[in-house]
Amino acid sequence: MTKFLKALVVGALLASVSGLAEAKETNLVDGLAVVITSENEQAQMMAMVLSLQTIKTHGKEAHITLCGPAGNLALRSTVTKPMKPMDASPSMMLKKLIQLGAKVELCPLYLPNKPGSDNALIEGITVAKPVEVAERLLNSNFKNLTY
Repeated sequence: MTKFLKALVVGALLASVSGLAEAKETNLVDGLAVVITSENEQAQMMAMVLSLQTIKTHGKEAHITLCGPAGNLALRSTVTKPMKPMDASPSMMLKKLIQLGAKVELCPLYLPNKPGSDNALIEGITVAKPVEVAERLLNSNFKNLTY
C-alpha cells in the first residue's frame, strides 16, 4: 500500500510539473514585433538572436521592420562581420530568420531616399506597409522590441 501511495504521489507531482510547463508555454504572446534602426551591429545581432529564439525555441512569430541605418541590412550588397560566440553576422542571421519564416520588411522611406538601391533587396524582404506595421505594434498579442 505504501509503494502504491508513493507511486501515486510521484505520478501526481510529475503530472502537475508537466502541466505547469505546458501552461507557461501557452501563456506566451503570439510573437515579437521588432523594429531595428540602429547601425550598431551588436544591437542588430541581439535583435536577430531574440527573433531566432522566438521562432526556434518557442514556435512563435517574428516580424522585423528595418529602418534608417539598419535598412542597409536589407540590401544584397551589405556584408556584416561575424560575431562571437555564434560566429554569425547580422546579415547572416537575417537570412536565416527569413528561411525560418520570419516576416522581414523594409521601411517604405528607405529605398526612395537611398540612391542606387532599387531592386537590390535580399530575397524575402518586402517594403513595409505602415498601416500593417502600426496594427502589429498595437496588437497586444505581440511584444514590441526596438533596437
